[in-house]
Amino acid sequence: MNGWVLLLLGIVFETAGTTCIKLSDGFSHLLPSVLTFAFFSIALTLITLSAKTIDVSVVYAVWSGVGIMLISLIGTFYFAEPTTLPKLFFIALILIGVIGLHQVSHQSVETDNVHSAQ
Repeated sequence: MNGWVLLLLGIVFETAGTTCIKLSDGFSHLLPSVLTFAFFSIALTLITLSAKTIDVSVVYAVWSGVGIMLISLIGTFYFAEPTTLPKLFFIALILIGVIGLHQVSHQSVETDNVHSAQ
């Protein structure tokens, strides 16, 4: 499976695990507490597999950045956390960084392919 697909799925499970942290209320609710560990285990497995084909520095940065953005959205829309203009600005900067890393990593792969073909 494509490394980027694995990374995206890992991020989804990590986001679900982080959401369950909030829902567990300090591990006082059984189901979200158990799901926290299950989702994080799946996430780490998928993210580890994605690092086989994507540079680990890119994997970690994208995982962190996209996870932060998704959790910020869930916090705002599901948990009714306050959203401020500075918060939105810095989340936008994270998004720009993730897009940039994605582009740079594709260029790096293309350059490596050209060098290995010679």
